[in-house]
Amino acid sequence: MKALVTGFDPFGGEKINPAYEAVKRMKDKIGECEVIKLEIPTVFNKSLELLESAIEKEKPDFVICVGQAGGRFGMSLEKVGINLNEARIPDNEGNQPLNEKIKEDGETAYFSSLPNKAIVKTMKDSFVPAEVSYTAGTYVCNHVLYGLMYMIDKKYPEIRGGFIHVPFLPQQAIDKRNAPYMDLESIIKGLEIAVEVTATNKEDLEIHDGQTH
Repeated sequence: MKALVTGFDPFGGEKINPAYEAVKRMKDKIGECEVIKLEIPTVFNKSLELLESAIEKEKPDFVICVGQAGGRFGMSLEKVGINLNEARIPDNEGNQPLNEKIKEDGETAYFSSLPNKAIVKTMKDSFVPAEVSYTAGTYVCNHVLYGLMYMIDKKYPEIRGGFIHVPFLPQQAIDKRNAPYMDLESIIKGLEIAVEVTATNKEDLEIHDGQTH
């Protein structure tokens, strides 16, 4: 079995991105699953081009994309990507789309096919703060989640995929008043759990979740 795990480069003035900092330090093999690691740019469209090239080359069984969500307290297993590019800040090549569809022929939204609830439960059981999230934003992270699930829907139905947001690292939060953060080892542990649970669970847990606001 093979997993493709991606992380973004730094963006928005940050010197590091906890996503790829953690991804590149993950084990190369988790159980019987080989882990292929890829850094992708925080750039609309180009990120998806590199992602699809890697899928074509590696032919993974599943794909987990990882991004930074400064301000969140734990690992966020994203449930849904929406067909919208709306950039509050420019990406790393100056693109700043406004009210733009990601794919003209795509659905309004696509759902992750990772066992998100099972992953969250296992993370929590292992003392890694985690939750299922129902918004991946409208920046490049959502762009990649939606784009990945669009590819799976249109071309790679045998592949499962999804997205995980991770908090700031401690060194990023130093100058940000009251900003939550997570240490790198906990993020790595959480991502390795995500790979292990996905590799060993075809179906998700049927437990109540959701948000009331």
